[in-house]
Amino acid sequence: MSDDDEGLGLEEEEEASTGEWLLTYSDMVTLLLTFFVLLFSMSTLDKNQFTDSFSAIKSALQGKETSINTSRITAKEASVLMEQIQMRRQLEQAQQRVFQDVKLLQTTQGVAGLVTAKLDKGKITLRMPSEVLFDSGSATLKPEGREILARMKNFFIKYPDEMINIKGYTDDVAPTAGARFHDNWELSALRAVNVLRAMVEMGISPNRMTATGLGELDPLYPNTSPENRAKNRRVEFVLEKIVQ
Repeated sequence: MSDDDEGLGLEEEEEASTGEWLLTYSDMVTLLLTFFVLLFSMSTLDKNQFTDSFSAIKSALQGKETSINTSRITAKEASVLMEQIQMRRQLEQAQQRVFQDVKLLQTTQGVAGLVTAKLDKGKITLRMPSEVLFDSGSATLKPEGREILARMKNFFIKYPDEMINIKGYTDDVAPTAGARFHDNWELSALRAVNVLRAMVEMGISPNRMTATGLGELDPLYPNTSPENRAKNRRVEFVLEKIVQ
């Protein structure tokens, strides 16, 4: 190998090494900024303090390596970010209050054993087994199922600023040959639609509701036993606050 070839090889290695170092440093910068915003989201909001702190961190990072372009956050951008974090915090606090009312609904309306509830990232999910509302293989609401929905009606009416996405689920057992429904998608979708229609009849605005059929997707448990399949056959009401 000639001296020129050796020199060229060394230059390529140096360039590759430099590029890897810059990539690692950029990742570190991103992680530091993310960590700072996370700490800020858990602290008391102060616009001036936020802007000053962010500027100090930006200056320190830029002083380490001027060839790396770090994000330049203006006071206006910092204010927008702060408002977004504050809005998200207020939204989650509001949903927490609604969730407490769900607990009251369960105890006062006698649906504690039929309707379960969870709160996750500002979304409230009310869940009930399909058997409560429908007979096996049917999308027609049973009288007792309609009665359960009637018990929940006043809760939904009380919070008109909540969007309600009604989701229907099945297990992984396909409809038998000659059945009314072609597949589980169709069955779950029609069940969700029929629940929506019943709630419209009870006085809930259709503008704040959607109906989705998900068939056997997103099972709660593996479809490996009759008990697990029964838990996967369900209808969910996902409540998400409408942001004005």
